[in-house]
Amino acid sequence: MSDAAVARVKRYTKVVSRPDGRSAFEDAELPLDEQHVSDDVPPMLVAGLGTPQGVVFVELTDFNDPHPAAAPQWVVMLRGVLEVEVSDGTRRRFAPGDLVFAADTTGRGHVSRRVGEAPFEALGIVTAD
Repeated sequence: MSDAAVARVKRYTKVVSRPDGRSAFEDAELPLDEQHVSDDVPPMLVAGLGTPQGVVFVELTDFNDPHPAAAPQWVVMLRGVLEVEVSDGTRRRFAPGDLVFAADTTGRGHVSRRVGEAPFEALGIVTAD
């Protein structure tokens, strides 16, 4: 398959609230568009993440009790590994470079656990979308 035929997307995981108040994972993709920034910079692949309401740096400790996201937010993994568990017991691990959209702002929420010794660090980008 040629480069032109390859879909230009960034895969990510959504943590969502179900109508019954339970949380779940959904796989999703952000379409990437080529953008020319300046004459001295090669084109970049870019995707919008919604209207930002704030950005925070997070060094995370474990949340052993279920909790909903405080607001819809993108979580960009920077350092360490985080394991997230949703209501049905399904767990996924996220490492540097992974992208998660935490949208389970109602109901039971999810459980977050740091994996390993290294601190877990991330950027949280709160959105209005």
